[in-house]
Amino acid sequence: MFPPKTALSNRQHILCYYLNTSSQIQIARVTNIANWYFDRVIFPRQRLMFHAPPEAILEIHTTHETRHIPCQCLRVSDFLPNVNDD
Repeated sequence: MFPPKTALSNRQHILCYYLNTSSQIQIARVTNIANWYFDRVIFPRQRLMFHAPPEAILEIHTTHETRHIPCQCLRVSDFLPNVNDD
């Protein structure tokens, strides 16, 4: 499911999360990274987790519009909530 590690293997990737909150099928693409391919179909309410370079921009295509979301905004945080058993 993750893009193959090619020339970017030495670079650090970030873990990203996207949720299709619409009722439409969407196409997700990253096209601003040279020699790197990412293209997925996302169904309504489907979740997508993927690794990408920090400078990647996720394009979300629907029948009526295209949105551009910096992958830094989709980055999964390393923060875990503190759960107390008290």
